[in-house]
Order: sequence, then C-alpha cells, then structure tokens
Amino acid sequence: MREHNYRINNYKVLASQFRKSNPYKAILFYERAYSCSGENKEIELLFEMALLYDELDEDEKAEEKYYEILNIIPTEERAYYGLAILYDKKEEYNKAIEFFQEAIKLNPQYHKAFFFMANTYDQMGNKDKAIEYYKKALEIKENDFWTYINLGAIYEEINENQKALKMIEKAMELDPEHYIVHFNMGVVYGKLGRLEEAELHYKNSLVINPKYPYSYLNLAVLHKEQKDYAKAREVISEGINNVPDASFLYYNRACILVHLQELDDALVDLLQATKLSPGLIEYMEKDEELDEIKKLRGYRLAFGKRNEITRAD
Repeated sequence: MREHNYRINNYKVLASQFRKSNPYKAILFYERAYSCSGENKEIELLFEMALLYDELDEDEKAEEKYYEILNIIPTEERAYYGLAILYDKKEEYNKAIEFFQEAIKLNPQYHKAFFFMANTYDQMGNKDKAIEYYKKALEIKENDFWTYINLGAIYEEINENQKALKMIEKAMELDPEHYIVHFNMGVVYGKLGRLEEAELHYKNSLVINPKYPYSYLNLAVLHKEQKDYAKAREVISEGINNVPDASFLYYNRACILVHLQELDDALVDLLQATKLSPGLIEYMEKDEELDEIKKLRGYRLAFGKRNEITRAD
C-alpha cells in the first residue's frame, strides 16, 4: 500500500513539474496517477486534471472530471464553478449562469463566481445584471482591481461616464501602475471632453506597456479629431513599429494619410491591413473616408476583381 501511494504521489510530483513547461506531458502523469488510484479518487487530483484539460481545450474531458467530483461530493461548489467556466467558454451562457448560481447557493461568499457571472451577463448584453453581480462581487471583496475596471468599462459603454470615472479612480488607487487603468481613464476623459487629461493617460499607458496597440490607436484618433494629422500619424506609426501585427493600426494610419494626401502610402497600409485581417476588406469597401484611395489604379488592381465578383453575385 505504501509503495502504491508512493507511485501516485510520484506521478503527481512529476505532473506538477511539467505543469507550465509541458502541459501535455503533465496531463500524462496526472492520468497515470488517476489510473493508479483505483476507486478512491482524490478530489484535488480530479481538480488538477479538470483545470489542465480546460487549459488544453479538451472540454469534454474537463467536464467529465467535474461531474466525477460532484458524484463524490455533490456540494463541491468549485466543480459547479468549473462547469460554468467551461460553458461560458463555449458561449452557452444560460447554462453557464445556471452553474454559477449553483456555486453561489453553496457558497454565498464565492467572489470569483459572482465576478465571472457578471462577466457572462456582460457578454450576453445584459448590462443591468452585469452591474448587479459586479457590485455583489465588491461586497465580498471590496478592493478588487478588476471588478472596478470591468464595472467602469460597462458604465462607460452605457454612457454613464461619471460613474465610470469613479470606478476607474478606485482601480487607480489600488494599482496606479497598471496600463489598463490609464487606458480606461483616457477613454472616459476623452468622452468627457477633458482631452489633455485623456492624452496624458494614454501616454502613461504606453510608458507602462508599449505593446498595447489600442493606446496608440486611441491617442492617434484623439489627435486626428483635433485635425492634427501629422501628430496622429507619428503616434500610430510608433504603434506599428512596436506592434507590427496589429492590422487595425495600418488601417487607421491609411485613414490618417488620406487627410495628409499621401494616398500611395495609404494604399500600402491598406494592403498590409487586409493581408493581416482579410475581414477588413468588406468594411473598407463601405468606408467613405477611403474614397480617394479607391480611385487609385493600384487599389483597383488589388481589390477591383473582388468588387466585380461581388457585383456579379
């Protein structure tokens, strides 16, 4: 028996060693530990397997392990939470909500269940419910950075910008060095017409994380809306240098270059943008801001045949 337990523990130790560097190898060792354990399955081993299967997108195996846990302990709220996360990932939101609610019934102080249920309601477009459950998450864990960030983002989205500002200010008190809090502050200040403060926070965001492409985009758009097209180009070009695979940066630089009458360079950016994200072509064809580029021979050569096919269809 002692040797049997040693083998199980050894497999678990080996799995934990490979957990980050080679998760596929880790799951093999977990499966060996599982096979050795016979009918007496360890709950924590089942959780480790379920979580790793989830990370590896083997959702059916993860679900199987969560149900196995519930067969052993029907009141294990973490298993209901795990199932909720799986269904949320599959965009089966109503099913996810059911499992979150089961987890909360068993543990009314389950902060993560409230937080992610709020996120699920947000994805469903139910902003009122999302706000309700983020607030409940804050009742359990008052100083949670991401709850304030997400709640602020919802308030901004529904144009309750003063409430959004209060939430983001709370988040900034908790972590003033996080790039996303400065980005979100820039968004809200921009909507409130406080443009100098918006610019400052976008710049702060970029100092902290120069690889976040949306900060470049929003800062460039801020300059563009003030008709400072040269400054807008400078900002978005810096973004392209730092994040060369962000298709929307090329697309938006093309829009800026139209205003500078640099149409050939704008076309080059459109070609790169649509190469990285072909789905932009349909949007581009309806974008009136690009009408001058569409008159170029190079544009017709690159995209004209597609237009002819579309019209023929």
